[in-house]
Amino acid sequence: MASLDDGIKGRRKTAMAVLAHAATAELAKLLDRLDLPSCEDLREPENGLVMVRGRIGGDGAAFNLGEATVSRAAVRLSSGEIGFGYVLGRDKAKARMIALCDALIQTRDRSGMIETQVITPLREAMMAVRAQRAAEAAATRVDFYTMVRGEG
Repeated sequence: MASLDDGIKGRRKTAMAVLAHAATAELAKLLDRLDLPSCEDLREPENGLVMVRGRIGGDGAAFNLGEATVSRAAVRLSSGEIGFGYVLGRDKAKARMIALCDALIQTRDRSGMIETQVITPLREAMMAVRAQRAAEAAATRVDFYTMVRGEG
């Protein structure tokens, strides 16, 4: 049972990393194509603040850096699975869509569909953007070298 729970946790963690960085419009477009089950809001989407902590040099004493705006939501599917969604910024709709995806990833019959029809296309688009940015940055790279003077 522990390995099954670890597998679900791993899938949820991977999916949340992709969903949090996805554009709201793209996520909505992908979800609109699916036949989604009914769900109820356990926590209406809301905006709030979280304290951002930092460390000098990565290992120094922690300090409060400042506050960041976040949106969060929680939903429960009619089959009982509960999903949570958190996203930086003031995007209540995206937080709710992430919560819905989180709940669907936990189901046996819909987790594969969410992975193949939502998570995978978003991940591929994100990787394409990263590759394009890396190529643009590589085009501006300058290689410096040192010439040895003939003295001495």
